[in-house]
Amino acid sequence: MADEKQQASGFGFQVSATDGRARRGRVDVEHGSFDTPAFMPVGTRGTVKGLTPRELHETGSQICLGNTYHLDLTPGAQIVEKMGGLHGFMAWDGPLLTDSGGFQVFSLPKLDINERGVTFEFEKGGEAVELTPERSIAIQESLGADIIMAFDQVVAHPAEYEQAEEAVYRSARWLERCRKAKSRDDQHLFGIIQGSTYPDLRKLSVQMTCAQELPGFAIGGLSVGEGHELMMQTIDTTEPMMPEDKPRYLMGVGYPEDIVEAVARGMDMFDCVIPTRFARSGVAFTRRGRIRVTNSRYRTDKFPLDTNCNCYACRNFTRAYVNHLINTKELLGSVLTTMHNITFYQDLMKVIRRSIEVGVFENFRRSFLAEYMRDDKKGKLDIDGDLMDADPDSLPWDTEHSVIPPTRIAENIGADEVSITPPEERIEARKELGDD
Repeated sequence: MADEKQQASGFGFQVSATDGRARRGRVDVEHGSFDTPAFMPVGTRGTVKGLTPRELHETGSQICLGNTYHLDLTPGAQIVEKMGGLHGFMAWDGPLLTDSGGFQVFSLPKLDINERGVTFEFEKGGEAVELTPERSIAIQESLGADIIMAFDQVVAHPAEYEQAEEAVYRSARWLERCRKAKSRDDQHLFGIIQGSTYPDLRKLSVQMTCAQELPGFAIGGLSVGEGHELMMQTIDTTEPMMPEDKPRYLMGVGYPEDIVEAVARGMDMFDCVIPTRFARSGVAFTRRGRIRVTNSRYRTDKFPLDTNCNCYACRNFTRAYVNHLINTKELLGSVLTTMHNITFYQDLMKVIRRSIEVGVFENFRRSFLAEYMRDDKKGKLDIDGDLMDADPDSLPWDTEHSVIPPTRIAENIGADEVSITPPEERIEARKELGDD
């Protein structure tokens, strides 16, 4: 019956393959479909900073996220609605998700929280602004995203037990109000599970949240300073009680190692500002870990940001050039690094999905983490056995981006040679490159 309701409302979710707890699936909404596990770039104010919608498509992104709180402050939800909703306003024709504004509101000072909602000071001018579950839904309906999130109470880490317990009960009551306030059939409301890092509160929140008939559910209240180990322990507590036939969204996560480990624990959807925010300060993600391209060592470096990447930035520009751009505060530097980082994340999601399809996710998980993580960080991962037992080349990364037109590098060396660097060449390159 639940599947029939989802299909009738225009929402669909199918799991096509599993490998352990990891799931490969697909979500269908009004503005298209996206594959899971999925990473959603964050377009807080209706734009993923530094990228046009065309460039965002070229990274392999299928869905992105907008922020209810920021878009309502400026330009205002009514203006966005008049401009054709968020899809038309930002010229993005794929699926969109909007968060409820809860995380942003609860991070503000001078909050007044009561059963009705939250009152806070407007960051420009200081006048009082109230956000309630009903108001959050009304804003999100004006924005018109395909997936909308319930307004919940977020607590910081560490949180006192009584504070976290109160937030669990209040979030459940607010979710019911969100359901009653929702009027658009072409939007799909996800509930959010809270409970801080207390196992009994997480179980209680799962029971109360998932008892409501909704198309999907999210784990909220993580990635707020609790660290990788506590995050994974909380997922292990929560995920087994979540419905198997609904998508599971881990909000605000995160680093590549967090995503890989959360996929291993049954999570389907992720979002985070890390790849874009880090890019603006010159941090690039590679399969060998992160590098800070603004460092002096890269001033004369002729290699691309990532020798294994086939994005536009890596096919055309050197680390030396990006180093120069960012250090001289040229916008193109952050644009190129953002383009690469989002592409890296999407390539990671593609190979995760493929590894689940062919039943080698555990091997990929180990080989990726062995290559990506620094030695002093590997001990924090809850994985049995030696990471180096895996074969890193058993499942090559899919780095072909057919939507990107031929570039200077492709013309110079031949399009058929633009591919993943062979293992023996990667080894030689790494001896020269090092990593941060």
